[in-house]
Amino acid sequence: MSDNFQNRCPLFSRFSIKAGLIEAWGRGTIKITDECNNAGLPEPEFKEEFGGFAVYFFKDIYTEDILKKTGLNERQIIAVKYIKKHGSINLSDLKKLIQSVTEKTLYRDLQGLVNKEILIEIGEKKGRNYKLLR
Repeated sequence: MSDNFQNRCPLFSRFSIKAGLIEAWGRGTIKITDECNNAGLPEPEFKEEFGGFAVYFFKDIYTEDILKKTGLNERQIIAVKYIKKHGSINLSDLKKLIQSVTEKTLYRDLQGLVNKEILIEIGEKKGRNYKLLR
């Protein structure tokens, strides 16, 4: 995409680099993506559209208020918060966090999150981890 812009606007491209407005082609998108990841936000979408370039930023869709509105129970919300902080969760992790219900109930909670397309499963049976879909 940046090569295309460079070809269409060579004068502006040279000016931008010489003026220090950009370091190198393509570096800004990497920085933006890294900063979103560091902030725990979904990665932005970069699109060339309507003769220009657009960046779409997304807010954190996994806040407690939003999760409650999707009909999740408190155990499922605890699991999502844990994943946001640690990157993934497994059944053993969830059992340590929530000891008031059976393992079977916790497994059903995780499967419910998978069915609602909030989590994805990685691995088989005992080695299975769960991560946020986005």
